[in-house]
Amino acid sequence: MKILTALLLLATAVHAADLIEHARAHADGKAAFSFDARAWNDAEATRHLPIGVFDSGIGGLTVLEALLTLDAFHNDTLQPGADGVPDFAQERFTYFGDQANMPYGNYSAVNRTDYLRELIVKDAVFLLGRRAWPAKGGEPKYDKPPVKAIVIACNTATAYGLEDIRKAVAAWKVPVIVVGVVEAGARGVLESKGTGGIGVLATVGTCASKVYPRTIASTLGRAGQSVPVIAQQGSATLAGAIEGDAAFPDSVSAYAMKEARALAEAYRAEKPSVPLQTIVLGCTHYPLAKEEIDTAFTALRQEDAFRDLVAEHRTFVNPAEATARELFRELAQAKLRLKPGEKCVLERGLFYLSVPRVEEVGIQLSGDGSLDKDYKYSRSPGHLDFEDTKNVPLTTELIPANSAKLVRERLPAVWKSLGR
Repeated sequence: MKILTALLLLATAVHAADLIEHARAHADGKAAFSFDARAWNDAEATRHLPIGVFDSGIGGLTVLEALLTLDAFHNDTLQPGADGVPDFAQERFTYFGDQANMPYGNYSAVNRTDYLRELIVKDAVFLLGRRAWPAKGGEPKYDKPPVKAIVIACNTATAYGLEDIRKAVAAWKVPVIVVGVVEAGARGVLESKGTGGIGVLATVGTCASKVYPRTIASTLGRAGQSVPVIAQQGSATLAGAIEGDAAFPDSVSAYAMKEARALAEAYRAEKPSVPLQTIVLGCTHYPLAKEEIDTAFTALRQEDAFRDLVAEHRTFVNPAEATARELFRELAQAKLRLKPGEKCVLERGLFYLSVPRVEEVGIQLSGDGSLDKDYKYSRSPGHLDFEDTKNVPLTTELIPANSAKLVRERLPAVWKSLGR
């Protein structure tokens, strides 16, 4: 077993390896970035744990909405087909949005992917552990239940951290399922059966990783399909605008128009023979602004330069539903799914958000109380005894007003689960 662990550590980036050893050295789960691995000793008790979902902010709530509303299988037989009952009706979810450190997509632009990858593994550790901060108070509590599965509801986090998390979970010997959204998005492209070109709208970081073109091409190729032109456009602004971040003062429609135009130009540069038809919403925030994005492409087609370049009828691929389907299958195969009539240890879902830990010496804040931008993107990994953010219960007061409106109007199941 020691040889296996050593091999896993060698195959894992240094920052993930540091976290693996840190968690092992603090086996009681009391320290920051640690958890108690004994939580999964009882296989039957594990089945009754909640499912963890995380994103860099509230954009991952689009994935949670899909999980709460999916009805693609018969709950009694597990066969495909709707039965009028949500497929995860018996399950409960713990959602975490790393709001204080978002947008994740911008770290690669400043050569801080090493710190980003550490943040992503820390997100997983939080879901695995019992440690969380109260809304008010100076000390963390240890009453949050661990999870039996982790859904990476963030395209950038999947691109940079999926393998790190899987290797860490294997090294810890924790029987927890890990599912990411990128593979699901690629399957969504395959199932869309489009005949035109493919465009990926994502964050700067996700596009820099080239994970979507690579995964889409691989998925289509394995299915025996030809691979059309695939263009990308990475935005450093759209996700923040959707969340209502004051740093992005223009309207969501204005940012959507800018990114749609840039994607169309990137597609033109590939000298395609068919119009751009399939648009992958490669950031979990973007489905919240699907109408604005679609309107932007419609407006582009009114210009002579884009009329033949952009298809009149476009298909938007949202990886969230495919992710929900994959999680259902994974839970069923691992025999971790709750059966009709069984209950989770939670009566209702839990929601957490990270905020600056203002009492920590050395952190730098902007005028609105968030982490200073220069400070945020200059941090380096390895400081596991230092917490400049803390994870607290999510309340409506912590959601920007514009974002709260989007959640209320477009993610009704999540809004209801929030108790609003």
